[in-house]
Amino acid sequence: MSAANTTAAPELSLKERWMPDRVTRRVRALAWWVFATQVLIIATGGAVRLTGSGLGCDTWPKCTADSFVNNPEMGIHSYIEFGNRTLTILLEVVAILALLAVWRFRQQRPDLFWLTVVPTLSVLVQAVVGGIVVWSGLNPYLVGLHFFASLVLVVLAALLVLRVYTGPGPRRLVASAPLLQMAWLATIFGFVVVALGILTTGSGPHAGDGGALRNGLDSETIQTVHVVAAYGTLLFTLMTLFLARRERAYSVSRWAGWTIVVILAQIIVGIVQARLSLPPVLVGLHMVLACLLAAGVFLALVETRQPSRGSQLR
Repeated sequence: MSAANTTAAPELSLKERWMPDRVTRRVRALAWWVFATQVLIIATGGAVRLTGSGLGCDTWPKCTADSFVNNPEMGIHSYIEFGNRTLTILLEVVAILALLAVWRFRQQRPDLFWLTVVPTLSVLVQAVVGGIVVWSGLNPYLVGLHFFASLVLVVLAALLVLRVYTGPGPRRLVASAPLLQMAWLATIFGFVVVALGILTTGSGPHAGDGGALRNGLDSETIQTVHVVAAYGTLLFTLMTLFLARRERAYSVSRWAGWTIVVILAQIIVGIVQARLSLPPVLVGLHMVLACLLAAGVFLALVETRQPSRGSQLR
């Protein structure tokens, strides 16, 4: 046996492990972590609102006028609100690690670079927006904007996960005009239904604090429009799935099928929560599903374009 065969391969340095020159298992794992933490912050943010803990820390950036952290005398609401604030540290750490992981091949994969830059910078921006929400006494429109921004970050994190499994380079349209139109309509309706859901919640009982104002909209009317938009999203997504399967656009059909499952779950949860007078657990589940719905319709639209032939998976 030759010396070349008996010599063990050199271990990767710390820099090579955390800053590889291509997409590796570590890069893919970090992309999933970015996605998971973005969904998690929405779930915990929902818990803050649905437990009436929105003003558990009554100022920002401090929790009280005298302390950055809560104290036992402030009660359970302060722990819930402070815990949600603390979670942003985890988001920032994960985002920075993901950014470092793609740094060395950022020129070859600018899509991955920018999709990791956004969450890295957005944590601070979202923290400031959250502070403004607290200063406003939980203005329902600012609360809704805060949630919608978080939803967009979930969608971009989902795109990051998708892109670490696909090749670089230019993309070409692989869908017919009718399929592309249906995918666009499904995406537009998907985001509209989320926006209407935010307005519906802003008119309902879950203000985040007993003294917070509501948006003044008629709950029954806005809820009806929200439901109509939800069924419109389902219809256009079903049409997207049908056309994608007929054209053998399997990537599009996969995401359209996933979205249909989420929409059906949303509809069931929405009906049940309405009949049970909006229990917090179901409202929170509805919020998380809304993020997955938006991600699903968006990825179905994205997949109407595929890497041009000759692109290499990196």
